[in-house]
Amino acid sequence: MTSTTAPTVWACLSYRDAPAGIDFLKKAFGFEEKLVVTGDDGREVHHAELRWPGAGGIMLGSYVEGAGEFAGRPPGTASIYVVTDEPDALCERATAAGATVVRPLRDEDYGSRGFTVTDPEGNIWSFGTYKGE
Repeated sequence: MTSTTAPTVWACLSYRDAPAGIDFLKKAFGFEEKLVVTGDDGREVHHAELRWPGAGGIMLGSYVEGAGEFAGRPPGTASIYVVTDEPDALCERATAAGATVVRPLRDEDYGSRGFTVTDPEGNIWSFGTYKGE
């Protein structure tokens, strides 16, 4: 298996207010907006891609009740872990932007330093230095 900086696994989320979700993810966590496809009204997001600096990414769109397996997934039910080399600064940034702390910044017995917050729609975001084995 070869390693690449281009994302090869994407977390996918739905938001009741996808434009506000995109703004929050950029402001609170530092995601970079790469693509946003909206409907005619400019409020419904059909598809958005945000990249995590370095590597990785998420896709998201507007929740549409009864829309099926993607847009019809209930918002606020995701739990995502993101690797960061700067958990202290990111925790400060996230809480300043209004993220709700679930687990405060701390050192774990397995060597990671990190924290967990929720976004305004209830998705759980954990950030830490643990990169996996």
